[in-house]
Amino acid sequence: MPPIMFDNKSLWDRVLIEVELSVSKANFTTWFKDTFIDKVDEGAAYLGVPNAFVKDWLSKKYHQLILKSLRGLDERIRSLEYVVAKSDGRRGQADAPQALPRMAPGNELPLQDFYINKDDNLNPRYTFSTFVVGPFNEFAHAASQAILKKPLAYNPLFIYGSTGHGKTHLIQAIGNHIKTTLEGKKIFYLTSERFAVDFVNSLNTGKANVFKEKYRKYDVLIMDDVQFISNKDKTQEELFHLFNTLYDNNKQIIFSADKHPNLMLDLQDRLRSRFNAGMIVEIYPPDFESRLQILKTKSGLMNFSLAPDIIEFLATTVEGNIRELEGVLNLIICQTQLRGKDLSILEIKNLIKNNSRPKKSVSVKDVIKTIADFYNVEEGSIYEKTRRKEVVKPRQVIMYFLREELNISYPSIGEKMGGRDHTTVIHSCEKIKNELRDNNILAQEINQLKAMIG
Repeated sequence: MPPIMFDNKSLWDRVLIEVELSVSKANFTTWFKDTFIDKVDEGAAYLGVPNAFVKDWLSKKYHQLILKSLRGLDERIRSLEYVVAKSDGRRGQADAPQALPRMAPGNELPLQDFYINKDDNLNPRYTFSTFVVGPFNEFAHAASQAILKKPLAYNPLFIYGSTGHGKTHLIQAIGNHIKTTLEGKKIFYLTSERFAVDFVNSLNTGKANVFKEKYRKYDVLIMDDVQFISNKDKTQEELFHLFNTLYDNNKQIIFSADKHPNLMLDLQDRLRSRFNAGMIVEIYPPDFESRLQILKTKSGLMNFSLAPDIIEFLATTVEGNIRELEGVLNLIICQTQLRGKDLSILEIKNLIKNNSRPKKSVSVKDVIKTIADFYNVEEGSIYEKTRRKEVVKPRQVIMYFLREELNISYPSIGEKMGGRDHTTVIHSCEKIKNELRDNNILAQEINQLKAMIG
């Protein structure tokens, strides 16, 4: 099947869609506004940017991300260049970028080291030396170290947690460590979505055997975001057979996902059992101390100094994932550069206020519907006077969630749950609290619901 050909505008529009999914909203708006593909010539794509500062920043911080997206859409493109130009074709004055305040050159990887090697798909910047370990991820980090010290100690290693908690960094750090310490080992990283696309393409082109041979030759297979194949039966079947082949030949297998395999809907039981055969560890949201250390580490890697009170303010205010912390830090660096001076804490507060996503407003109706769907029961049955086991548990979880997460009073919960007495609500909440102490599956379900409801 011949590759799809795009004109320059369509190609860049598609790249921007992929980029927007990989960076924070603030970074996307700041760095990719007014960019366009100027031309594609002899395998080189020339990216038009509005000024020399954006040119310098994109080439250092987002080069490999942009090039990877371009290559994925147009295999003819082998390199990426930047030109200061307007979208109407006028060339800009390529002034030398101003020196970034309190940032020194020399701490960045050489430009060629930003490239992702097509043989293994590993990002060279994802290493253990840049991975911040804290209470939120120390168990996952310890498990990864265990398989480095004793190969196949855990096989497979399955790491799960919400978006932006550092799963991709950790599993690629494992691959990069093996790559640099065990010469000759064949390592390959990919997302489950990429695996599914490759599989479907192999069927359409009659190259299923080539596909099988490709993936069965690796000593270490690292698959990210495995939850995306939970509703793809044929892809799951192929992964099942691949898993068995690699496992039987003592090859290391590493997975990541946004949830525990037991909580993945539409996942085949035989594949779920394979995921459960090794070590399953969770990465939690970073705690305050970890957020402090992440900010210190990230700013240090960029040779950018932040005052202690500002770091503490950011760690307290930005309670989201690691990507959001990085996005805020990059925004501060950008604004410091543009204004040519240190930002006051008031200016930083305004930056965060104007660029952060609004808090999601959660209603009681949202909670009831989400939890009912999660446990696969009719929403209307939650309000009924029934003691059916399949309804009682979701109802009790809803009451617990409304009390603990939304801080609604017991009488109000009873009223909203079909006119139940507040003592019934208290009993339900206490029952879930007590079960959480010993029931790990229930704890995982509650954590997953928290992430789903936001």
